Amino acid sequence: MNEQVRSKPLPGQYTTDYKAGQDNVQVLGMDIHNPVFTTSALAIITFIVLALMFPADAKTILEGARVWSTTTFDWLFMISGNIFVIFCISLILLPVGRIRLGGKTAKPDFSRMSWFSMLFAAGMGIGLMFWSVAEPVAYYTDWWGTPLSAAANTPEAASMAMGATMFHWGLHPWAIYGVVALALGFFTYNKGLPLTIRSAFFPLLGERTWGPIGHVIDIVAVLATIFGLATSLGLGASQASSGLNFLFGVENSISTQIAIIVVVTGIAIFSVMRGLDGGVKLLSNINMGIAAALLLFVIIAGSVTVFFGNFLGTLGSYAENILPLSNWIGREDEKFYTGWTVFYWAWWVSWSPFVGMFIARISRGRTVREFMTAVLLVPTLVSAVWMSAFGAQALDQVQGGIGQLSNGLGDVSLAMFHMLENLPLTQITSILAIVLVLVFFITSSDSGSLVIDSITAGGKVDAPTPQRIFWAVLQGLIAAVLLYGGGSEALKALQAGSIATGLPFTAILLLMCFSIYKGLKSEV
Repeated sequence: MNEQVRSKPLPGQYTTDYKAGQDNVQVLGMDIHNPVFTTSALAIITFIVLALMFPADAKTILEGARVWSTTTFDWLFMISGNIFVIFCISLILLPVGRIRLGGKTAKPDFSRMSWFSMLFAAGMGIGLMFWSVAEPVAYYTDWWGTPLSAAANTPEAASMAMGATMFHWGLHPWAIYGVVALALGFFTYNKGLPLTIRSAFFPLLGERTWGPIGHVIDIVAVLATIFGLATSLGLGASQASSGLNFLFGVENSISTQIAIIVVVTGIAIFSVMRGLDGGVKLLSNINMGIAAALLLFVIIAGSVTVFFGNFLGTLGSYAENILPLSNWIGREDEKFYTGWTVFYWAWWVSWSPFVGMFIARISRGRTVREFMTAVLLVPTLVSAVWMSAFGAQALDQVQGGIGQLSNGLGDVSLAMFHMLENLPLTQITSILAIVLVLVFFITSSDSGSLVIDSITAGGKVDAPTPQRIFWAVLQGLIAAVLLYGGGSEALKALQAGSIATGLPFTAILLLMCFSIYKGLKSEV
């Protein structure tokens, strides 16, 4: 892939004297955007020190911030999520869908299959491994609230569990990612602006985009991204460690989890040195191959006929309940509504700078219609297939009183392995599941490093390799240090802090929609 932003102006590009990396300084072989890089690094170091010194206090403060933002502004998260879905679907249907990212003659840098693999692996792959079994079981058994107050352990609850799970992993989260991705792709490739979050606001802010307001936007994006990635790396290490303990009796300890983080980070560093084609693209294709094999096995082991019935039932429940689940007024299922849906919306928004920028990075040459269709609809269908295989299989075991899951959720990180335990070839499929978890983490860490690198380099996409390595190492270091010094309390504090950034970024995404509209209108 040509990683240089084209220098030859396209018709309709904005007039600005600002260039990618204009304010950069050279430090230790790195090409850094001083206000964003320095402030972000200092904020990250300060957080780590305070979280290690006062893990319980940090968790209390940040958890309080998360609860306050998700309960006080639940209406904002829900309304915004609905707006993003409507906005993205409108772009597919309207004439602006013909606009091509990069201009009329631009050609895609990747095949459709590689493109799908990369955007899906970066966006949700690891989450589906963790929650595709645990979430439907949680809703069915009332582990933490039931959707729309469905009576637990009933056929109605089973149907609702699948529909609500799809609601959290379907159109709404991918619309959130789609808004950020389209904004960055369009303003970078069509309007000649640097590949950084602030560029999406040039139609609204003009040259002020490159000043303090833009710095704040990019800093918040960096913090949300690296904290989210470090949290996922720590929690994923916990799942992989639990799997190794379950299969081979390996001690599920902090030392094991840190060892997993070190291995994942080391491979991610190697991948990030190879760039998009030799790193993320290759790993994403491997990911999809392993995931497809595991998915096919679960479908066949659980009966193909039953799977298709579950698939149609899942889509039907999703379609039937999407409107009531999208409602924010007079909800009786408050525990589920705030504990799951609003939490998820804040989480997806906090991840949107990372996933959105990565999708933009790999989507040059696609039309707006093709782009939105792929980002919005294809992952939703893939998620429906995955949930219909893994989630429905887990519910069948619970309803049939089969295996550990029939006793309810215990250790969530073991839910996937408990489900596979009651299918043939348990040892092989569980090993595949662990490998898949680890490779998903590597691709997330790798693509996240590329994204943070671009933001902290002032929008340059060809920053020096040491700079990419720095961010890959820092992700692993944050997760390992917090696990070692503060355990799960420190990680939960980090997660709460990441989710709390979802509130300001929700407002930023709403402004992005307006900015995209202005930009596309000028292109037409």
